[in-house]
Amino acid sequence: MDTFELISKLTAIFGPSGREGAVSQAIAQLAAPYADEITSDTLGNLIIHKKGEGPKLMLAAHMDSIGLVVTYMEEDGSLRFGKIGGVTAKEIRNAPIRFENGVIGAVKVHGKAAEDKLTLDDLYLDIGAGSREEAQSMVRLGDIAVYTTVAGKAGNRVISPYLDNRVSCAVLLKVLEQLKTSRYDLYFVFTVQEELGLRGAKTAAYGIDPDLAIAVDVTGAYDYLGAPKAGSAVLGGGAAIKVMDSSVICHPELVEQFSLLANQRNIKAQMDVLTRGGTDAGVIHQSRRGVKTGGISIPCRFAHTPTSVADMSDVEACIDILSAFIENK
Repeated sequence: MDTFELISKLTAIFGPSGREGAVSQAIAQLAAPYADEITSDTLGNLIIHKKGEGPKLMLAAHMDSIGLVVTYMEEDGSLRFGKIGGVTAKEIRNAPIRFENGVIGAVKVHGKAAEDKLTLDDLYLDIGAGSREEAQSMVRLGDIAVYTTVAGKAGNRVISPYLDNRVSCAVLLKVLEQLKTSRYDLYFVFTVQEELGLRGAKTAAYGIDPDLAIAVDVTGAYDYLGAPKAGSAVLGGGAAIKVMDSSVICHPELVEQFSLLANQRNIKAQMDVLTRGGTDAGVIHQSRRGVKTGGISIPCRFAHTPTSVADMSDVEACIDILSAFIENK
Protein backbone atom coordinates (compact mmCIF):
# COMPACT_ATOMS: atom_id res chain seq x y z
CA MET A 1 0.00 0.00 0.00
CA ASP A 2 1.50 3.34 -0.98
CA THR A 3 1.58 6.24 1.46
CA PHE A 4 -1.40 8.13 0.05
CA GLU A 5 -3.55 4.99 0.04
CA LEU A 6 -2.58 4.40 3.66
CA ILE A 7 -3.51 7.97 4.60
CA SER A 8 -6.84 7.59 2.80
CA LYS A 9 -7.58 4.35 4.64
CA LEU A 10 -6.77 5.76 8.08
CA THR A 11 -8.53 9.11 7.71
CA ALA A 12 -11.76 7.36 6.70
CA ILE A 13 -12.03 5.42 9.97
CA PHE A 14 -14.37 6.63 12.72
CA GLY A 15 -12.17 7.42 15.72
CA PRO A 16 -12.85 10.54 17.81
CA SER A 17 -11.22 10.92 21.22
CA GLY A 18 -12.39 8.16 23.50
CA ARG A 19 -13.64 6.03 20.59
CA GLU A 20 -10.38 5.07 18.89
CA GLY A 21 -10.99 1.31 18.83
CA ALA A 22 -11.56 0.93 15.09
CA VAL A 23 -8.44 2.94 14.28
CA SER A 24 -6.40 0.89 16.75
CA GLN A 25 -7.65 -2.36 15.22
CA ALA A 26 -6.77 -1.25 11.69
CA ILE A 27 -3.28 -0.10 12.69
CA ALA A 28 -2.64 -3.32 14.62
CA GLN A 29 -3.51 -5.39 11.54
CA LEU A 30 -1.24 -3.30 9.32
CA ALA A 31 1.64 -3.46 11.82
CA ALA A 32 1.35 -7.17 12.65
CA PRO A 33 3.77 -8.49 9.98
CA TYR A 34 6.55 -6.22 11.29
CA ALA A 35 5.96 -6.31 15.07
CA ASP A 36 7.51 -8.48 17.75
CA GLU A 37 4.73 -7.68 20.21
CA ILE A 38 1.44 -5.78 20.05
CA THR A 39 -0.34 -4.67 23.21
CA SER A 40 -2.86 -2.10 24.41
CA ASP A 41 -2.92 -0.44 27.81
CA THR A 42 -5.95 0.33 29.96
CA LEU A 43 -6.56 3.73 28.39
CA GLY A 44 -6.44 2.29 24.87
CA ASN A 45 -2.98 3.25 23.61
CA LEU A 46 -1.74 0.80 20.97
CA ILE A 47 1.89 -0.22 21.56
CA ILE A 48 3.89 -1.90 18.80
CA HIS A 49 7.17 -3.28 20.17
CA LYS A 50 10.12 -3.94 17.87
CA LYS A 51 12.73 -5.49 20.14
CA GLY A 52 16.31 -4.27 20.16
CA GLU A 53 19.38 -4.20 22.40
CA GLY A 54 19.78 -0.43 22.58
CA PRO A 55 18.09 2.30 24.61
CA LYS A 56 14.29 2.49 24.65
CA LEU A 57 12.98 4.84 21.97
CA MET A 58 9.28 5.76 22.05
CA LEU A 59 7.77 7.11 18.82
CA ALA A 60 4.32 8.54 19.47
CA ALA A 61 1.53 9.54 17.09
CA HIS A 62 -1.99 10.12 18.31
CA MET A 63 -4.79 8.29 16.50
CA ASP A 64 -7.81 10.17 17.89
CA SER A 65 -9.62 13.02 16.17
CA ILE A 66 -11.84 15.90 17.17
CA GLY A 67 -15.61 15.37 17.17
CA LEU A 68 -19.06 16.76 17.98
CA VAL A 69 -21.06 15.20 20.82
CA VAL A 70 -24.87 15.37 20.98
CA THR A 71 -26.02 17.18 24.12
CA TYR A 72 -29.68 18.01 23.48
CA MET A 73 -32.46 17.25 21.00
CA GLU A 74 -34.84 20.06 20.01
CA GLU A 75 -38.58 19.48 19.45
CA ASP A 76 -38.07 19.82 15.68
CA GLY A 77 -35.36 17.12 15.59
CA SER A 78 -32.37 19.46 15.47
CA LEU A 79 -29.40 18.38 17.57
CA ARG A 80 -27.43 20.65 19.86
CA PHE A 81 -23.85 19.58 20.45
CA GLY A 82 -20.67 20.12 22.38
CA LYS A 83 -17.10 19.76 21.22
CA ILE A 84 -14.60 16.95 21.59
CA GLY A 85 -11.23 18.67 21.29
CA GLY A 86 -10.37 21.91 19.54
CA VAL A 87 -13.46 22.88 17.54
CA THR A 88 -14.47 26.39 16.51
CA ALA A 89 -17.77 27.47 14.96
CA LYS A 90 -16.05 29.21 12.05
CA GLU A 91 -14.19 26.03 11.01
CA ILE A 92 -17.15 23.63 11.08
CA ARG A 93 -20.05 25.64 9.65
CA ASN A 94 -21.81 23.60 6.90
CA ALA A 95 -19.49 20.62 7.44
CA PRO A 96 -20.96 17.24 6.44
CA ILE A 97 -20.93 14.83 9.38
CA ARG A 98 -21.64 11.20 10.20
CA PHE A 99 -22.20 9.12 13.31
CA GLU A 100 -20.70 5.73 14.04
CA ASN A 101 -24.01 4.02 13.20
CA GLY A 102 -24.02 5.53 9.70
CA VAL A 103 -26.46 8.41 10.25
CA ILE A 104 -25.32 11.45 8.26
CA GLY A 105 -26.07 15.14 8.54
CA ALA A 106 -24.57 18.60 8.42
CA VAL A 107 -23.61 21.44 10.74
CA LYS A 108 -25.95 24.39 10.26
CA VAL A 109 -26.41 27.89 11.66
CA HIS A 110 -29.41 28.62 13.88
CA GLY A 111 -31.03 31.99 13.22
CA LYS A 112 -29.09 34.99 11.98
CA ALA A 113 -25.91 34.93 14.00
CA ALA A 114 -23.27 37.50 13.00
CA GLU A 115 -20.46 35.87 11.02
CA ASP A 116 -17.70 37.52 13.05
CA LYS A 117 -19.28 36.49 16.36
CA LEU A 118 -20.34 32.93 15.53
CA THR A 119 -20.12 30.46 18.43
CA LEU A 120 -20.99 26.79 18.86
CA ASP A 121 -24.24 27.87 20.53
CA ASP A 122 -25.29 29.29 17.15
CA LEU A 123 -24.93 25.92 15.45
CA TYR A 124 -26.88 22.67 15.34
CA LEU A 125 -26.74 19.32 13.58
CA ASP A 126 -29.36 18.59 10.94
CA ILE A 127 -29.76 14.82 10.45
CA GLY A 128 -33.04 15.06 8.54
CA ALA A 129 -35.25 14.33 11.54
CA GLY A 130 -38.64 16.07 11.71
CA SER A 131 -39.22 15.68 15.43
CA ARG A 132 -37.46 14.87 18.69
CA GLU A 133 -38.91 11.37 18.59
CA GLU A 134 -37.55 10.74 15.11
CA ALA A 135 -34.13 12.08 16.12
CA GLN A 136 -34.14 9.78 19.17
CA SER A 137 -34.74 6.81 16.87
CA MET A 138 -31.63 7.76 14.86
CA VAL A 139 -29.02 8.79 17.45
CA ARG A 140 -28.63 9.04 21.21
CA LEU A 141 -27.47 11.72 23.59
CA GLY A 142 -23.72 11.32 23.92
CA ASP A 143 -23.23 10.00 20.38
CA ILE A 144 -20.30 11.59 18.58
CA ALA A 145 -20.22 12.84 15.01
CA VAL A 146 -17.16 13.21 12.78
CA TYR A 147 -16.55 14.75 9.36
CA THR A 148 -17.67 12.61 6.46
CA THR A 149 -15.44 14.10 3.75
CA VAL A 150 -12.84 11.80 2.16
CA ALA A 151 -9.20 12.15 1.18
CA GLY A 152 -8.26 13.38 -2.28
CA LYS A 153 -5.20 14.69 -4.09
CA ALA A 154 -4.55 17.96 -5.89
CA GLY A 155 -1.16 17.52 -7.53
CA ASN A 156 1.20 16.58 -4.71
CA ARG A 157 -1.16 17.91 -2.05
CA VAL A 158 -3.48 15.71 -0.04
CA ILE A 159 -6.77 17.29 1.06
CA SER A 160 -8.55 15.34 3.76
CA PRO A 161 -10.22 15.44 7.15
CA TYR A 162 -8.20 14.22 10.11
CA LEU A 163 -4.72 14.58 8.74
CA ASP A 164 -4.35 15.59 12.39
CA ASN A 165 -3.14 13.05 13.13
CA ARG A 166 -3.77 10.00 10.97
CA VAL A 167 -1.07 11.23 8.58
CA SER A 168 1.50 10.70 11.36
CA CYS A 169 0.07 7.25 12.09
CA ALA A 170 0.72 6.48 8.42
CA VAL A 171 4.27 7.82 8.77
CA LEU A 172 5.03 5.51 11.71
CA LEU A 173 3.56 2.51 9.88
CA LYS A 174 5.75 3.20 6.84
CA VAL A 175 8.83 3.58 9.06
CA LEU A 176 8.04 0.26 10.73
CA GLU A 177 7.47 -1.41 7.35
CA GLN A 178 10.74 -0.16 5.87
CA LEU A 179 12.89 -0.76 8.96
CA LYS A 180 16.02 -2.82 8.30
CA THR A 181 18.22 -2.23 11.33
CA SER A 182 17.83 -0.35 14.60
CA ARG A 183 20.12 0.93 17.31
CA TYR A 184 17.14 1.12 19.69
CA ASP A 185 14.59 -0.97 21.52
CA LEU A 186 11.60 0.50 19.66
CA TYR A 187 8.11 1.30 20.85
CA PHE A 188 5.75 2.62 18.19
CA VAL A 189 2.90 4.08 20.25
CA PHE A 190 -0.41 5.16 18.74
CA THR A 191 -1.93 7.24 21.50
CA VAL A 192 -5.50 8.08 22.49
CA GLN A 193 -7.21 11.27 23.63
CA GLU A 194 -4.46 13.66 22.57
CA GLU A 195 -7.10 16.17 21.48
CA LEU A 196 -8.44 16.27 25.05
CA GLY A 197 -5.15 17.14 26.70
CA LEU A 198 -2.44 14.61 25.73
CA ARG A 199 -4.02 12.01 28.00
CA GLY A 200 -2.92 8.80 26.34
CA ALA A 201 0.72 9.76 25.91
CA LYS A 202 1.00 10.50 29.62
CA THR A 203 0.09 6.95 30.68
CA ALA A 204 2.00 5.34 27.79
CA ALA A 205 5.23 7.16 28.62
CA TYR A 206 4.92 6.27 32.30
CA GLY A 207 4.41 2.59 31.43
CA ILE A 208 7.18 2.32 28.85
CA ASP A 209 9.67 4.56 30.69
CA PRO A 210 11.65 5.40 27.52
CA ASP A 211 15.19 6.72 27.41
CA LEU A 212 14.21 9.11 24.65
CA ALA A 213 11.08 9.89 22.65
CA ILE A 214 9.90 11.49 19.42
CA ALA A 215 6.39 12.84 19.00
CA VAL A 216 5.15 12.77 15.41
CA ASP A 217 2.26 15.10 14.65
CA VAL A 218 1.11 17.79 12.27
CA THR A 219 2.16 21.39 12.77
CA GLY A 220 0.49 24.56 11.60
CA ALA A 221 1.45 25.73 8.10
CA TYR A 222 0.58 29.42 7.98
CA ASP A 223 1.57 29.99 4.36
CA TYR A 224 -1.84 30.72 2.88
CA LEU A 225 -3.57 33.99 2.04
CA GLY A 226 -4.37 36.00 5.16
CA ALA A 227 -2.82 33.50 7.57
CA PRO A 228 -1.65 34.55 11.03
CA LYS A 229 2.09 34.41 11.60
CA ALA A 230 1.90 31.75 14.29
CA GLY A 231 4.49 29.28 13.02
CA SER A 232 7.49 28.82 10.78
CA ALA A 233 6.56 25.70 8.77
CA VAL A 234 5.42 25.80 5.14
CA LEU A 235 3.98 23.18 2.82
CA GLY A 236 6.66 21.61 0.65
CA GLY A 237 9.45 22.75 2.99
CA GLY A 238 10.24 19.23 4.13
CA ALA A 239 10.09 17.42 7.46
CA ALA A 240 9.51 19.96 10.23
CA ILE A 241 12.03 19.51 13.05
CA LYS A 242 10.24 20.60 16.19
CA VAL A 243 12.02 23.32 18.17
CA MET A 244 9.09 24.37 20.35
CA ASP A 245 5.36 24.87 20.67
CA SER A 246 3.21 25.84 23.62
CA SER A 247 3.59 22.38 25.21
CA VAL A 248 7.33 21.70 24.90
CA ILE A 249 10.80 23.02 24.21
CA CYS A 250 12.43 20.06 22.50
CA HIS A 251 15.74 18.73 23.74
CA PRO A 252 18.48 20.64 21.88
CA GLU A 253 20.53 17.48 21.30
CA LEU A 254 17.69 15.91 19.34
CA VAL A 255 17.04 19.09 17.37
CA GLU A 256 20.72 19.13 16.41
CA GLN A 257 20.80 15.41 15.55
CA PHE A 258 17.82 15.73 13.24
CA SER A 259 19.30 18.80 11.58
CA LEU A 260 22.63 17.04 10.97
CA LEU A 261 20.92 13.92 9.63
CA ALA A 262 18.86 15.97 7.20
CA ASN A 263 22.01 17.61 5.86
CA GLN A 264 24.02 14.37 5.70
CA ARG A 265 21.26 12.35 3.99
CA ASN A 266 20.01 15.19 1.77
CA ILE A 267 16.55 15.02 3.33
CA LYS A 268 14.54 18.18 2.89
CA ALA A 269 13.80 19.66 6.32
CA GLN A 270 12.80 22.89 8.05
CA MET A 271 12.59 24.20 11.59
CA ASP A 272 9.23 24.00 13.36
CA VAL A 273 8.83 26.96 15.71
CA LEU A 274 5.19 27.24 16.75
CA THR A 275 3.66 29.78 19.11
CA ARG A 276 0.49 27.78 19.78
CA GLY A 277 -0.74 24.20 19.98
CA GLY A 278 1.02 21.16 21.37
CA THR A 279 1.80 17.51 20.81
CA ASP A 280 2.27 14.36 22.87
CA ALA A 281 5.81 15.60 23.50
CA GLY A 282 4.31 17.99 26.04
CA VAL A 283 3.62 15.22 28.56
CA ILE A 284 6.21 12.67 27.47
CA HIS A 285 9.16 14.94 28.28
CA GLN A 286 7.84 15.40 31.84
CA SER A 287 7.29 11.70 32.56
CA ARG A 288 8.96 10.21 35.65
CA ARG A 289 12.40 11.88 35.97
CA GLY A 290 12.12 13.45 32.52
CA VAL A 291 12.59 12.07 29.01
CA LYS A 292 14.85 13.45 26.29
CA THR A 293 12.15 14.34 23.76
CA GLY A 294 12.02 15.72 20.26
CA GLY A 295 9.46 16.06 17.52
CA ILE A 296 9.08 15.59 13.79
CA SER A 297 6.05 17.29 12.26
CA ILE A 298 4.15 17.32 8.99
CA PRO A 299 3.14 20.89 7.99
CA CYS A 300 -0.63 21.10 7.65
CA ARG A 301 -3.06 23.85 6.75
CA PHE A 302 -6.52 24.07 8.32
CA ALA A 303 -5.87 21.11 10.64
CA HIS A 304 -9.24 20.82 12.43
CA THR A 305 -11.43 21.47 9.40
CA PRO A 306 -13.00 18.93 7.00
CA THR A 307 -10.42 19.92 4.36
CA SER A 308 -6.98 20.01 5.93
CA VAL A 309 -4.06 20.14 3.49
CA ALA A 310 -0.58 18.59 3.53
CA ASP A 311 2.14 18.00 0.96
CA MET A 312 3.11 14.41 0.18
CA SER A 313 6.76 15.39 -0.21
CA ASP A 314 6.78 16.52 3.42
CA VAL A 315 5.19 13.24 4.48
CA GLU A 316 7.87 11.24 2.66
CA ALA A 317 10.61 13.43 4.15
CA CYS A 318 9.29 12.67 7.64
CA ILE A 319 9.43 8.94 6.89
CA ASP A 320 13.00 9.32 5.63
CA ILE A 321 14.34 11.33 8.56
CA LEU A 322 12.77 9.07 11.19
CA SER A 323 14.11 5.97 9.44
CA ALA A 324 17.56 7.53 9.25
CA PHE A 325 17.48 8.44 12.94
CA ILE A 326 16.53 4.92 13.98
CA GLU A 327 19.07 3.17 11.76
CA ASN A 328 21.97 5.66 12.06
CA LYS A 329 25.05 4.10 13.65
